[in-house]
Amino acid sequence: MVIVGGTFEVQGRSREQFLAERLDLMRRSRAEHGCLEYTFSADPLNPSRVLLFEIWASREDLDAHLAAGRAAPALTTASVTAISSAITTYEVAETAPLG
Repeated sequence: MVIVGGTFEVQGRSREQFLAERLDLMRRSRAEHGCLEYTFSADPLNPSRVLLFEIWASREDLDAHLAAGRAAPALTTASVTAISSAITTYEVAETAPLG
C-alpha cells in the first residue's frame, strides 16, 4: 500500500476555484485500478492551503496513475495554479485500525 500526502499553497481567495478545477481529476483518479482514496481538500485553519490525500493498493498502481497523467493531454484548463507544493509518498507494510 502507498499513501501520498501533500500540501499546496494557493493565492488568497482562489482556494475554492483551485478545488473546483480538480473535481474531475478526483473522479477520474478514484476510478483507476488500485485507487483506494484520492482527495484534495481545504485546510480548515489556513485559507491558502489545500491538502492532498491518496491511498493506492500498490506502487505499481500509483506508477500507472502517474504515467497516465503525464501521457494524457491536459483535461482541464486550470485557471488557478499553486504557488508552492510539497508531496510525499509513504510505503506502508502493515495497517491496523486505530484503537
